[in-house]
Amino acid sequence: MPERTAVVLAGGRSTRFGDEDKAVAPLAGTPMIRRVVDRVAPAVDAVVVNCRAEQVPAISDALDGAAVPVRFAEDEYPDEGPMAGMATGLRAVDTEYAFVVACDMPFVDADFVAYLFERAAGHDAAVPRPEQWFETTHAVYRAAAMADACEAALAAGEERIVAPLFDLDFVVVDAAEVRDHGHPHTFENCNTREDFVDAERRLEG
Repeated sequence: MPERTAVVLAGGRSTRFGDEDKAVAPLAGTPMIRRVVDRVAPAVDAVVVNCRAEQVPAISDALDGAAVPVRFAEDEYPDEGPMAGMATGLRAVDTEYAFVVACDMPFVDADFVAYLFERAAGHDAAVPRPEQWFETTHAVYRAAAMADACEAALAAGEERIVAPLFDLDFVVVDAAEVRDHGHPHTFENCNTREDFVDAERRLEG
């Protein structure tokens, strides 16, 4: 398998979660970001975590002993949103392609991630669109191309996370492909305390 990287976006302020950083909040006894990294590990060779500088110690502790090497890409300009975090994370990637995933997707499906890498080959991106919306923070990108596109969109004052896609040669992974190669739960995220309670019930059930 060619080398593959996952970029985990963890620099958000978790405003809907309260004062605690949801990235390292325990989910059924395990920090959420550790659950994400453990689930993607079978599909990648390394992980890059994008976050703010002050988050690094706690996230590093949470990921101690992970099955794949972990590096950090700290936000030079924090609080600029997921597009900026994506650009920063992708700039730190040393493989051609990278899977970008939000730190709050604890049900991410490694088999589906592997399929996205296959679909992206020869293109700039493979982006799921299981329903109306593109899942841009659960997609595989040619790292340099997507970083360039994100930076160009930011420079143009664009705030829509889908905007960089339209500068790329990307393939759409539709609902039928999601059903055939993955599970819809792979896109679920945990933003609130209530989401954590529901996820814990399912993980422990």
